[in-house]
Amino acid sequence: MAKSYVKFEVVEEAASKTYEALQLAKQSGTIKKGVNEVTKSVERGLATFVVMAEDIEPEEVVMHLPGLCEQKGIAYSYVPKKADLGKSIGLNTPCAAVAVEGRGNADGAIKEVISLVTGKQQK
Repeated sequence: MAKSYVKFEVVEEAASKTYEALQLAKQSGTIKKGVNEVTKSVERGLATFVVMAEDIEPEEVVMHLPGLCEQKGIAYSYVPKKADLGKSIGLNTPCAAVAVEGRGNADGAIKEVISLVTGKQQK
């Protein structure tokens, strides 16, 4: 059953490109990891892209993030597993959410992911 906070389905290609973009952002940009840090980053308007895992239990932990991102005009996406999300940013533990603040060399990759997810070209 789909989680209530997952607003759209992400194809496998977009999820794998998201992992790649996050690896680039980790190496050359600035990221925040964990729901609390991501929430602060979004509220302060510092986040440029947010990624959430779809397998969070209880789902109330991240339920506020999609609405908050929409309110602030910040692009967001989902990935299937929190374990893979954590690995993509160099953690040995699962991670529920990641916010990219400084894109660094990942700018093009993040724009590609956003256009895959939304169907709209990014400027």
